[in-house]
Amino acid sequence: MSKIPTVDGIPVSLIPASEPSKERKNLETAKDAIDPTPSRFSLRLSAAWWRSLQYVGLSLHFLAPPRPPNPSFTKTVRSTLSKTKGEFTLQFYTPRGYEDAKESGRTFPAVVNFHGGGFTIGNATDDARFARFVLETSNAVFVSVDYRLAPENPFPVAVDDAADSILYLINNAKELSIDPQKLATCGFSAGANLAITSTLRLTEHLKTTISPVPPHQVRAVATWYPITDYTLSRAERRETSVRPDQTLPDNITSLFDAAYLYPPELRLSHPWLSPSKATDEQLADGIPPHVIFYTCEWDMLLREGEELAKRLGRKPIGKDVRYKMIPEVPHAWDKAPDPLKPAAGSEELYLECCKTLKEIFGSE
Repeated sequence: MSKIPTVDGIPVSLIPASEPSKERKNLETAKDAIDPTPSRFSLRLSAAWWRSLQYVGLSLHFLAPPRPPNPSFTKTVRSTLSKTKGEFTLQFYTPRGYEDAKESGRTFPAVVNFHGGGFTIGNATDDARFARFVLETSNAVFVSVDYRLAPENPFPVAVDDAADSILYLINNAKELSIDPQKLATCGFSAGANLAITSTLRLTEHLKTTISPVPPHQVRAVATWYPITDYTLSRAERRETSVRPDQTLPDNITSLFDAAYLYPPELRLSHPWLSPSKATDEQLADGIPPHVIFYTCEWDMLLREGEELAKRLGRKPIGKDVRYKMIPEVPHAWDKAPDPLKPAAGSEELYLECCKTLKEIFGSE
């Protein structure tokens, strides 16, 4: 039986995709990808509807045993990098022994997580099942970011908030009992894009800022089925999928793209949007030394993810890349809204990823 595609816990109906063009033509601006452009008001209404559906889907997802942990505490962070001023929230999940850390002086590694949802829906608590493995296997603090969403806050606000969240942990590491030399980013879908682009954004900031930043090291990025190249059309992506019938339907991907890719003149090859289009130098400087990279066989994003993973591992970039393609699953299969059991294979892969993070952080 075919698996039903989901969008972060929401089952989606399959709608025939639009016909791809016969010749490959890279998209240059947001207007090329979204024409006609819907009103921002209509996008807000659509986003609100999908957010309500996503809440129901994830509520079912969380019912399956074992139940995921709840955040231990939250922090509200005022943006410093974005031109769109505002606030976002960090959800802290803490491992055993964290409560006594301040008294003992002990510090923990930290994994900074970015949720999925096309930059338009979703919450920082969506990846709580993965958080359990970070706490129990990696023995690290899991910091999940409620970055500001589109269409209210289109690109690059999410990227700015993502980089800001890492910067906040670096600047407040002592108070938070975090070891700033043992940081990692991770994310799923749109959040997987942010796990990559946040480090590019942070690197650019550190090159230009005059404010002192404490010593730190982002050692790894764990990216799960990311979108990496917005210069590709959705029709072309579906055409290259081995199971086009299992890819996300046009109505939801069109909403995501129209909400996030704004204004119309936005350049789609911007490296903070499409890391596949970053230069070798930008990737060598901005991507952590270790990359854990997962793609899904039935995902329309498979090919671009696979190509970026291979590129990151080759010279002149030369990162330590651990890549795995998960067979016979669609995009975001691990968020299936089954109240009886976790998605097949998800916990084994979460465990594998977190064992690798523990190895990278060091066992002391």
